Amino acid sequence: MSDEFILDTDDLERRMEGAMASLRTEFASLRTGRASASMLEPVQVEAYGQMTPINQVGTVNVPEPRMVTVNVWDKGLVNKVEKAIRESGLGINPQMNGTIIMLPIPELNEERRRELGKVAGQYAESARVSIRNIRRDGMDQIKKAKADGMSEDDQKFWESAVQEITDKHIALVDEALEAKQAEIMQV
Repeated sequence: MSDEFILDTDDLERRMEGAMASLRTEFASLRTGRASASMLEPVQVEAYGQMTPINQVGTVNVPEPRMVTVNVWDKGLVNKVEKAIRESGLGINPQMNGTIIMLPIPELNEERRRELGKVAGQYAESARVSIRNIRRDGMDQIKKAKADGMSEDDQKFWESAVQEITDKHIALVDEALEAKQAEIMQV
């Protein structure tokens, strides 16, 4: 096995990309004072006997920078959609206009901006932890191969390859966090 060991770095990279994708999704749900259709992605509506994403019961639009509208297709679901938004924890007060629900996005005050910045930092830290766990998995595979007779040169080569992938993804997390915090603090 010693000269047969090949670490699947593509698998490690793919798993780290998954952590990045998860981080991007969490960042998209953070409200920055600007209207965004993605802020409603986590909201689920009880429709037709099951929990359904809001974009499957109506059209989500951003007609102006501080307004999101949801045009509900089924009149019978309007009140359920309104209730789901109200209870979602987004801090938005929906206004009804027939089958259209309007969501005015209030200005963020300084204190709320700082809180959102901290939340973004927590999301980024959990992504870093995920990436480090994936790195540890790769290093464990290398240690096992070393115990099975892999040469020290091969061990150092694979360890540096894993570390390089890890450093690249940690830098991407830091970059994404910096951009999100700048977006949140922008008045």
